[in-house]
Amino acid sequence: MERELKYRRASAWEYDLILREAEKYGELRHHTFAVVEGRFRDVYAVNERVWREIEGLKMKPYAYGTFVGTIKVDKNLVEKFYPNVEFFYFVDVQKNYAVLTPKAGFLFTTGKDVPRSGVRSYNWQGTKKLVIYDENGIILGIGRINPESRKKFILNVTDIGEFIRRNR
Repeated sequence: MERELKYRRASAWEYDLILREAEKYGELRHHTFAVVEGRFRDVYAVNERVWREIEGLKMKPYAYGTFVGTIKVDKNLVEKFYPNVEFFYFVDVQKNYAVLTPKAGFLFTTGKDVPRSGVRSYNWQGTKKLVIYDENGIILGIGRINPESRKKFILNVTDIGEFIRRNR
């Protein structure tokens, strides 16, 4: 039996989960989020004006907004927001980021880990996850810092090339 999807505005609790994740990196610049409940709770950044019109419709929307992550319950039974790469376009990132050299940026977008020599600069404050940029300020993905290793200094968590590499 297939469950029906539910479309709704993010609750105050869900918004707080999103806000807490954004604060690990900087300031959240967007404030209207919607949730599609199915197997997981997928979170979308939506335009406020468009959302008001969607709420007034009798039919369910086919799609809306930008997918920015998922809310899941982790192994400790705690609800957590897991952002994807697009989430960071809605955050003014001021900490927990790294800027890669061109060669390291290419390696990262092909799913590889990055050596310390491939990191042009970084700002690390607390969380192990970093937003990864190229020299032009383009977001390449999310990495996990591994300060004990020079060969695998930044481990690839997800990147913009993942969709292309996915097995169908």
